[in-house]
Amino acid sequence: MSTRDLVLIALFAAITAAMGLMPPISVGFLPVPITLQTLGVMLAGLMLGPVRGGLALALLVLLVAIGLPVLAGGRGGFGVLLGPTGGFIVGWIVGAFVTGLVAQRTTRVGSWGARDLAFALLACLAGGVVAVYAIGIPWLAVVTGMDLVQAAAGSAVFLPGDAVKAIVAVLVARGVQRAYPMKLR
Repeated sequence: MSTRDLVLIALFAAITAAMGLMPPISVGFLPVPITLQTLGVMLAGLMLGPVRGGLALALLVLLVAIGLPVLAGGRGGFGVLLGPTGGFIVGWIVGAFVTGLVAQRTTRVGSWGARDLAFALLACLAGGVVAVYAIGIPWLAVVTGMDLVQAAAGSAVFLPGDAVKAIVAVLVARGVQRAYPMKLR
């Protein structure tokens, strides 16, 4: 890994942590808040690729585990990872990796036609939504004692916001990539 790669990994971990400054929105019936940080997951994968994007979120999860208050609402600590939101947070690593992998295999760096925009959106949805939910929902069910169907139905409240975040991630990535094209790694 080059120094540039390390800087980009740290930068996207910091960007995602900074998105935690936006206060979480509580969902009364579910112990998992709505946050802006999944946008960081999508951006990291879409702009850095699978390895660097996944490592950026792994760094952020490590910072959470050691107790730094980098999550929305100033939360941090190993206990957060063992709680109801832990699966979603750990799922960020896989989500960034999947987003980056799909983007790497389907989009062309520097080309942002309709095809590439559609595939970038697909990458964000596959990683930032499907992969994160695939880990977060079962974890939520186990920790809270809900059945899997209840946890999945409750998590559906996040879908509209995550769809908007995916669109924003694509538009931001397009703007940055036009000015500063990067190969996805």
